[in-house]
Amino acid sequence: MAKVVDYFKESYDELMNKVSWPTWAELQNSAIVVSIASLIIALVVFLMDIMFKNGLELFYRSF
Repeated sequence: MAKVVDYFKESYDELMNKVSWPTWAELQNSAIVVSIASLIIALVVFLMDIMFKNGLELFYRSF
């Protein structure tokens, strides 16, 4: 049981004293970057889906 208690004490110490947490402004900037990147990727996947759908419809209509 002592090992478990030591683990939690050391974990708490590391999280409070050794980890550098980002500032609120850094978090906001990162969230904006992730949101924009997600929208771009979603748009690319959507356009690819439309292209494949139209291409396959053309292919199947030819038979």
